[in-house]
Amino acid sequence: MLLLRLVAVGSWCRTLGMGSERRERMRVLGARLRALRAEAGLTGAALAHRAGVGQPTVSKVETGRLVPSVDVLDRLRRALSLDESAAREVRDLLVAVESAIDTDSEAAGLPAGLVVDDAVRGARSVRSFQCVVLPGLLQSAEYARHVFESAPDSAPAANVLEYGVELEALPSNPLSRVRRKRGKRAVQEVDRRVVVNPRQARELLTALTYVGGYDRASGRRLRAFFGCLYYAAMRPGEALGLRRSDCTLPASGWGRIELTETRPTAGKAWTDSGEPHDRRGLKQRTHGEVRIVPVPPPLVRLLREHLEEFGTAEDGRLFSSERGNVIAASSYSRAWKHARELALVPDQVASVLAFRSYDLRHAGVSQWLNSGVPAPEVAARAGHSVDVLLKIYAKCVDGQEQEMNDRILKGLGEEDDTDE
Repeated sequence: MLLLRLVAVGSWCRTLGMGSERRERMRVLGARLRALRAEAGLTGAALAHRAGVGQPTVSKVETGRLVPSVDVLDRLRRALSLDESAAREVRDLLVAVESAIDTDSEAAGLPAGLVVDDAVRGARSVRSFQCVVLPGLLQSAEYARHVFESAPDSAPAANVLEYGVELEALPSNPLSRVRRKRGKRAVQEVDRRVVVNPRQARELLTALTYVGGYDRASGRRLRAFFGCLYYAAMRPGEALGLRRSDCTLPASGWGRIELTETRPTAGKAWTDSGEPHDRRGLKQRTHGEVRIVPVPPPLVRLLREHLEEFGTAEDGRLFSSERGNVIAASSYSRAWKHARELALVPDQVASVLAFRSYDLRHAGVSQWLNSGVPAPEVAARAGHSVDVLLKIYAKCVDGQEQEMNDRILKGLGEEDDTDE
């Protein structure tokens, strides 16, 4: 029958139990990779750097504590420059691990539901699924209730189960017998009270230069980062993944940014690389798709000044910590809090005005709309669909009522007689 593997986004595909046969095959795979690394004359840190994964990931794989994904194994293969024979060998070893039987669970006579429960507990979304033979699993309404009521959102799981019914791998969808209490739907519209005007945005960006000591430049280092959120309406993860090669920054006039990657915070336990920030394509876009954002002169100047003072990280990223790492959300949130206290009056500091750094993106999109930029163009630059854009920012379009009224009257062939 069909078995769901529920995992948090960005995590490894978890195993269905850890039987002795599976553990042994994991150790064999890890030992072979360790031997190939030794033959190549590389340390674990050097291999991790070449492959673009975390050193803890390499260590866990080589010691048989972690099953690498196909993508990570391919990265290790390329970093080790394996020939076709060795590459086929490690691929076969990975297949052997994935096909191993959970012998410990069978020997102990444990129900299948209990074995899988540890793998799916606390899952946040459906990352993948595969067909395996585990009789009776998820055919019980009680077990389905236990698994899916503990998950924040079972809708993705329900979709996959329906697909299993279509394939005739399941006789019916067990979730159809599970009732969940649903809370009130979250408000999706942007609260216009959080949106700063252009003058306030400039004052906040200036205030960042006073955050932290001059030598550490904890605020000054982030000024252009926050400028990207406002002037280019980037998401924080998109700005963290921005590279010098993505930017066209002329000495004067408008520039251009080609966004291809985002680096959202996920936690070391949930990324393929073992790093706290995941590496993904752009939100709501297919892998490899690019979003082009014209850059206004104020942001061009900020980025050029940032590059002149701080340069780039080793991998070409514009924004990095003092040690060259991806900037943690806690770090830029702390700097933003201090900037608000410096730039805003006490009443504003106590309000929701620009309370989160993400509100700069809301302010940027709202400024475009209020400037009369057509919604399709704003949606393209911000990475939204037009429908979602208008729904989220409907209450932030301000100051154009009279202009719209005049246009309607002109279209009707009438004159405005309010002044008479």
